[in-house]
Amino acid sequence: MKKIVVLSGAGISAESGIKTFRDSDGLWENHRIEDVATFEAWTRNKELVLAFYNERRKQLLECQPNIAHELLAKLESKYDVEIITQNVDDLHERAGSSKVIHLHGELLKVRSTKDERLVYPWKKDLNIGDNCEKGDQLRPHIVWFGEQVPMIEKASEICKRADIFIVIGTSLVVYPAAGLIHYTDFTVPKYVIDPNRPSVSYTENINYITEKASIGMQLLFDELM
Repeated sequence: MKKIVVLSGAGISAESGIKTFRDSDGLWENHRIEDVATFEAWTRNKELVLAFYNERRKQLLECQPNIAHELLAKLESKYDVEIITQNVDDLHERAGSSKVIHLHGELLKVRSTKDERLVYPWKKDLNIGDNCEKGDQLRPHIVWFGEQVPMIEKASEICKRADIFIVIGTSLVVYPAAGLIHYTDFTVPKYVIDPNRPSVSYTENINYITEKASIGMQLLFDELM
């Protein structure tokens, strides 16, 4: 069974109603990234950071996977599919994908501020005073700017084993995730689904599908199946 490795980004979830991570004005849901998505922001104003992610969590619970998520899940009937996502939503899992790695954390999980191994599922609001079993404050299970990306090494190893590589809904500008395409063998066919045709250098066998995620994924699905 051939192995498909998928790198997905905000563009695939945008069609489900989730705002892209950073809009053209540089803001994320009307907030500066520096105010809600860094450890310094957390240290400076925990209430603001918690309120921001509480709102994102509520929004996510009202959204549903779209056809692009569903088609990726359906590929598992013929291929060994592993998804590496930059998204913090659970739409890939809800669509039925069985192997998903979240590079930047998960919105529906929280973790201890002192022991990052203590991770808990979480669907309600997270507030000051919500503590882990050791008594330490919980924080969103999100990889903020400036923090290490703990799953990147595992993700790079998966990319080395790809027979087919799909990039969908990501502009390939946020590192280290954007560099994962370079871990694939140069002979591997690579499909980049994005209406804006992100530039990819130092690699071969790039096939561009300049469509939004749902349309582009349908075209590719028909080809692969």
